[in-house]
Amino acid sequence: MSDIISKLVRENIKKVKPYSSARDEFSGEAKVFLDANENSLGSPLFKWYNRYPDPHQHKLKESVSRIKSVDTNQVFLGNGSDECIDLLYRCFCEPGKDNVIICPPTYGMYEVSAAINDVEIRKASLTTGFQLDLETIESLVDANTKIVWVCSPNNPTGNSIQYDDIALLLNNFEGLVVIDEAYINFARQRSWLMELKEYPNLVVLQTFSKAWGLAALRLGMAFASPEIIDWLNKIKPPYNINQATQELALQALEETGQVNDMIKEIVAMRDELANVFRRMPLIEHVYPSDANFLLAKVRNAKEVYEYLLEQGIVVRDRSNVQLCEGCLRITIGTEAENTLLVDAMIGYMKLASKAK
Repeated sequence: MSDIISKLVRENIKKVKPYSSARDEFSGEAKVFLDANENSLGSPLFKWYNRYPDPHQHKLKESVSRIKSVDTNQVFLGNGSDECIDLLYRCFCEPGKDNVIICPPTYGMYEVSAAINDVEIRKASLTTGFQLDLETIESLVDANTKIVWVCSPNNPTGNSIQYDDIALLLNNFEGLVVIDEAYINFARQRSWLMELKEYPNLVVLQTFSKAWGLAALRLGMAFASPEIIDWLNKIKPPYNINQATQELALQALEETGQVNDMIKEIVAMRDELANVFRRMPLIEHVYPSDANFLLAKVRNAKEVYEYLLEQGIVVRDRSNVQLCEGCLRITIGTEAENTLLVDAMIGYMKLASKAK
């Protein structure tokens, strides 16, 4: 165990004896499985769903590692990225003692999961340009700071965090730096995956929910040093990724060309919608986006949000979020959905004009 990671892992976690599932105790090929107390007659769905899934998702990890150009022992798969977030708290943060730093406005589950795990949250708000405030982060760090969370591209602002700032953080912070790259496929900036061997304290999160269009499967990815991945494997539930998800994800990974085409189409529609918004008197500002959504500062944001709901269109009201006052977060839909949205906003402006 390296000194860097050893200092971060909770003492009780170091003593944990992982649960050993029936499939952990067996390797190789077999014709008859009578080891896991499954229903040997099958299921009402498909014959193979009566068996427990591979607890370590070997085939799926091999496919992921090829596409991401990382080693299989650098890959962890979670029941959504939220499970990866929770396990990082459980493994590295002592409840009631340790703290982590988040940079709001950002993804809300960092704070929710911290509260569940009784870990103190310290906040270093982004600058007005939605970049890291490194001086404030430095001032918040103490001996019990275990994780700094960085979402890039950031949610809800849509922008990428400056590469050099993250590098500075990695080089000067002795805890984990977790970079959440849920939207990286839509971004111009390169992923941090290629830097895993350079930084033993780096964890990169990605997901199948966005560019891959598999949000319903709940499949998240964490990439880190083999040592960190080993710790996550020791404390995860034994069968955290179900059989159907493993099968469907493997099928999806054979269709990278289709996924790349979808990414290009979404980015093109994002840029087109941004241009439409910029010509609307209703829209005060459209923030640059490296994600599959736009953050727009809207006149009477709450009123517009309610009007869109009445038209059956749901966007995200972020007007009460720090630095996002008066803003709506709008996901890029299909071409038809985007047209309905624009027509509804034009309709709102006409009504507002008549009211005057």
